Amino acid sequence: MRAELDKIRQEATAALNSATDLAALEQVSIKYLSRKGAVAGLFKLLGQASAEDRPAFGQALNDLKAELEALEAARKIALTPKSKGSSIDTTLPGRAQWIGSYHPLTLVMREITDIFGSMGFRVADGPEIELVKYNFDMLNTPAWHPSRDESDTIYLPNGFVVRTETSPVQVRTMEKQDPPIRIISPGRVYRRDRPDATHSPMFHQCEGLYVDKGVTMAELKGTLLSFYRALFGQQTKLRFRPHFFPFTEPSAEVDVTCPFCKGEGCRICKNTGWLEMGGCGMVDPNVLAGVGYDTEIYTGFAFGLGIDRIAMLRFGIQNIRLLTDSDVRFLRQFSGITPR
Repeated sequence: MRAELDKIRQEATAALNSATDLAALEQVSIKYLSRKGAVAGLFKLLGQASAEDRPAFGQALNDLKAELEALEAARKIALTPKSKGSSIDTTLPGRAQWIGSYHPLTLVMREITDIFGSMGFRVADGPEIELVKYNFDMLNTPAWHPSRDESDTIYLPNGFVVRTETSPVQVRTMEKQDPPIRIISPGRVYRRDRPDATHSPMFHQCEGLYVDKGVTMAELKGTLLSFYRALFGQQTKLRFRPHFFPFTEPSAEVDVTCPFCKGEGCRICKNTGWLEMGGCGMVDPNVLAGVGYDTEIYTGFAFGLGIDRIAMLRFGIQNIRLLTDSDVRFLRQFSGITPR
């Protein structure tokens, strides 16, 4: 048995050393070191050894296997093709690590809250999974209104919806607090919209509410004009166009002069000189009465604007889907930009 062991050692060592490439080395390894190879076959001879010789022969077999495996590993390193040079040029300056930055929506949202904060508005928040009661009923939305259709709103079991606007925050705040109230409620809202360059089933709104004694439409217009001038520049003009919203009366659409052409007309504003920025109006007395306010004493105004739309205008973003795609190439453009 010792003679057989020495014979395989010599043959295997010679075969491993004579292998000229990795493929040949693999064949030698299979022949001698695999589970069915020559070395494994020697272990079967242990049963034929005497009880006295068996320990020494077993140790010799283990030593042989370890010796041949070490030689195989060394030959593999020697036969592995070497690169012609280091792939790292140590003379080049190091690459700076990209540090995360504010998302464009965060930049705009912080700017909006700062501007309204300077006018005395505080930020209020509410749930995104909302009761139909708050999302529609207490906002004076009639049963026949299109916004209640399942084609527009995502309904959940047990009288819940995924909120379609942040207006429910206004109702919840009025339920808990007596006037005066001056709040904004930025946040995510959801609609059954088919995604495209200008529509998304999830987007961001900021709605505002001011309720006190003697609040007028003139104050509403002055508040929004001050906001948009802070946002787009002091040259900005604002106009109201009559509209209908269930929770305000009278209601209006808000247009501002295009910040790109200064009202002269361009591709962005479709040569009208104006951009539609949201809706507003005086809070409907039914909404105030629904939360227990005396409509003979208190009046208020409400407004809503699209945060995504403002971000797209501010940064020249052509596709709203970029705001939620988490594309690092897109997000890197905002590195170093901080909220105003």
